[in-house]
This record gives sequence, C-alpha cells and structure tokens, in this order.
Amino acid sequence: MEILNRKARYDYFIEDEFEAGVVLTGTEIKSIREGKVNLGDSYAIIRNEEIYLLNTHISSYEAGNIFNHDEDRTRKLLMHKSEIKKLNNKVTLEGYTLIPLKIYFNKGRAKVLIGLCKGKKNYDKREAIKKRDTEREMRANYKN
Repeated sequence: MEILNRKARYDYFIEDEFEAGVVLTGTEIKSIREGKVNLGDSYAIIRNEEIYLLNTHISSYEAGNIFNHDEDRTRKLLMHKSEIKKLNNKVTLEGYTLIPLKIYFNKGRAKVLIGLCKGKKNYDKREAIKKRDTEREMRANYKN
C-alpha cells in the first residue's frame, strides 16, 4: 500500500528523492496499513542533525482504545548522518524544502520518500495544467 502526496508534485519542482525510515508506534502502523494518512501539508525539518516529519496526519486506530497515538505529532525520520548533512546544506544554503512524497512499506517497514523541492510559481502551475490537458487530448484523439 502506498499513500501519495499528489499535491507535492503540483506545488513543487522535485530535484532529488531520499528514502527514510519512520519511528512509529503500533497503532500508527495499523492506521497506515489501512491507508488513513494525510500528507497534504506535511514537511520535514532538520534539528540538531536529526530529521523530523511535521504536520503528517495519521488518523487514530479504531481498535486502539487508550493506547492510541496523537494524530499530528512530530515523527522522527531515520537516515544516515551523511545524507542528513547533505540535505541540511541544500536546505540552509540553497533554499530547498523537504516534502514527503509518499509513505510505503518495504519488507514490512514503513518508509517515507522525501523530496528535495523548490516551490513553483503560479505561472509554472498553469503551464503544468496546460501540458497535462494537451497530453490528455492527444491520447483521446489517438484512441479515436
């Protein structure tokens, strides 16, 4: 199961992608397996040479009773120190943003694909919409 952040590809130019593990509780894993995750306003920050995921909404697990998790808590990501330092240099010096692109499972472990992104301007977004529409029209004409 994959949970995609479709808004990220529309709002940002994605320069590079990095895979990171996530520190989660048991009820969070069960909610992710059910697909109850919203990555819409999520982003990652680097503090004290550690990387954290903010504003990721993972709905509470229905059968979790008193052991349920806080839905919008800050979650720590697991990456190599060298990757974190490289990302930190890009973010601080070149003005990039770290955006989660998708959450998926790899060998039973939850992973987050983090994108190193630059924001798009409104005219870039309009251009992307125009390109998508022309491709859709060409496919429709090709089928006929």
